[in-house]
Amino acid sequence: MPDSSRKFDLLPMLGHTKGKRSPVTCALKCDNACSGEVCNTSSNGYFRDIASAAVSRRTALGLGAAGALAVVLSGLGAPEKAAADGGPGLSAAAKAGFDKSKLKFAPIKPMDASVDAFTVPEGFAWRPIIRWGDPLFADSPAFDLGAQTAAAQARQFGYNNDYTDILPIPDSKDRRAVLFTNHEYTNENIMFPATLAAAEARAIGRAAHGLTVVELERKNKNKPWNYVQGASLNRRFLSDTTYELTGPAAGTDLVKTIDDPSGRAIKGTLGNCSGGTTPWGTILSGEENFNGYFVAPGTSAEDKRYGLTNKATARKWELDEPRFNTNNAGYANETNRFGWIVEVDPFDPTSTPKKHSALGRFKHEGANVIVADSGHVVAYMGDDERFDYLYKFVSKGKYMPGNSSEARRNNMGLLAEGDLYVAKFTGDSPAAEIDGSGALPSDGAFDGSGEWLPLVVGGASRVPGMSVPEVLVYTRLAADRVGPTKMDRCEDVQPSLETGKVYVVCTNNSDRGKPGKEGATEVNPRTLNRDGHIVEITETGDQTSTRFNWTLLMVCGDPAKNSSTYFSGFPADKVSPISCPDNVAFDSVGNMWIATDGAPSSIGYADGLFKVTLEGSDRGKVEQFLAVPRDAETCGPIVHDDERTVFVAVQHPGEEGTFEAQHSYFPDYVGAGSVPAKGKVRAPRPSVVQVYRTDA
Repeated sequence: MPDSSRKFDLLPMLGHTKGKRSPVTCALKCDNACSGEVCNTSSNGYFRDIASAAVSRRTALGLGAAGALAVVLSGLGAPEKAAADGGPGLSAAAKAGFDKSKLKFAPIKPMDASVDAFTVPEGFAWRPIIRWGDPLFADSPAFDLGAQTAAAQARQFGYNNDYTDILPIPDSKDRRAVLFTNHEYTNENIMFPATLAAAEARAIGRAAHGLTVVELERKNKNKPWNYVQGASLNRRFLSDTTYELTGPAAGTDLVKTIDDPSGRAIKGTLGNCSGGTTPWGTILSGEENFNGYFVAPGTSAEDKRYGLTNKATARKWELDEPRFNTNNAGYANETNRFGWIVEVDPFDPTSTPKKHSALGRFKHEGANVIVADSGHVVAYMGDDERFDYLYKFVSKGKYMPGNSSEARRNNMGLLAEGDLYVAKFTGDSPAAEIDGSGALPSDGAFDGSGEWLPLVVGGASRVPGMSVPEVLVYTRLAADRVGPTKMDRCEDVQPSLETGKVYVVCTNNSDRGKPGKEGATEVNPRTLNRDGHIVEITETGDQTSTRFNWTLLMVCGDPAKNSSTYFSGFPADKVSPISCPDNVAFDSVGNMWIATDGAPSSIGYADGLFKVTLEGSDRGKVEQFLAVPRDAETCGPIVHDDERTVFVAVQHPGEEGTFEAQHSYFPDYVGAGSVPAKGKVRAPRPSVVQVYRTDA
């Protein structure tokens, strides 16, 4: 096999990307999605306008983050109502002031995208917790860049970490925890020398995908974390790890293959992007750009809607395993076994991870869970594709607080059965005022109302002509039939545990308004939207409601270069420029932290992590906390502001380089420079990084 199989010579996005986005990332991460036809060619019309109603915010219950998780794992009972003593829609902590966080910092200036540095505010330092190739088990070999093997990689930390969370181990007195991260994709072109055999490079690449759980330890909560090689909870989830398919699609003819006639046991997980942490202490991970791993007929409506084609894949795994070419006899359904939400129990290294069909199949960015007033579990999910949709799942069963065996058994089954909805947004401004320029309508805000359109309710399909398994396996086609709103790439979707409001991060859509494509709508108000925006949803009842109101929190970009920016009325000349929002997290008093992927497209700044105030006179204020190295993306933010500590996953540093001519040496910089000494071999290593305060 020629080495060009790893050099990705055909880059359809070359010359078409903007800012710091690499055409290599486009090829490897999402199979050049923006160079092809839009998968959603449906002609959804607008439903009737929904009368705007005053919002009477009933307090949401919620435990979707590690800080809240500690309460559950310690067995301290049910979560409290967040807004009980802070007024409608505002918790006591938030009402007291979003500036009460212990994590104080002076915002950094934007960094040029060509700089190979990890930049933090004055008074802070950074260090990697774990890097690509670090050994996980007692018998794992040390990382050897010049002599990697598939067997070694299977026992080491994987590549391109994305969603990340740190969960305290009960009764460890803040000194032990588990770290979870997923591994979205690989770039063999910078991982290995050109002399490495292509088949071996493919095998190592497969072993570098999947998921990792690893134990952490520290002396006390004021000291940085270190990972523990050989710890009992350490685990790698590989391409041959078995996942149990749950829910109504499990066992049906739509998911059976020659290797799995039961339709319930799936090998591996692919294209994992963001995720979420459940109130019962498990991790959710979203299978996103799985289509780029398969050769398929590509002619059916189902294949086209999911971006599947008959062309050779970038990594060519189809040469090694027949299941990656669904033209092969017995594998027609293999692609239907990916595109799900995965659930992992990080505290049981013998457990079987699950893929939940009840949450639908599409390009999941992730899923974030909150407990409604009714006790039902609600998961919010985005489909990360141009002009695709926002979804919500409501469990049939109810959450049981505590950490008893009965509660764990009950809660571990909550995502296997329930109702699935897709969102329809309606603006409240005249259509003529939404002209695609991003100019505010006359009422001074982009806002309106919406409804959750049913796909599956009470175990029955609400989509004419489709059974429940068909709705769940071909969720995109089912949604097309009920007429939801086409969005600008819904990435992370997270409810705030302080207010119960839900934040929908739309990263960008440069195709909006192009000939033959849908133009601006009030919830997606800019054509050629390269910088993205964030939608704020307030459910009209508890989280199980089928009605909501919405407003745009921000319309992103660099105000100095782009007049069509909006920050909820905060002065645009006093914000840090921000573009392409991706993953979000919340601190202990309700501030939102945004990780970016693509950086300000018009000026080429490095990606970073940004703090945003959500309430009060500073609502909409954006402050940049850190910047990641050359070609890298910021992922998986975790904010422990009570400990004055932040964590991020740094993905694809040095993406556009080659093994022989690297663009980055993150995180293993040497001395004052980044160029290795003569005769030394180094490469960028995607890592989970801890940023911590060093002064008083």
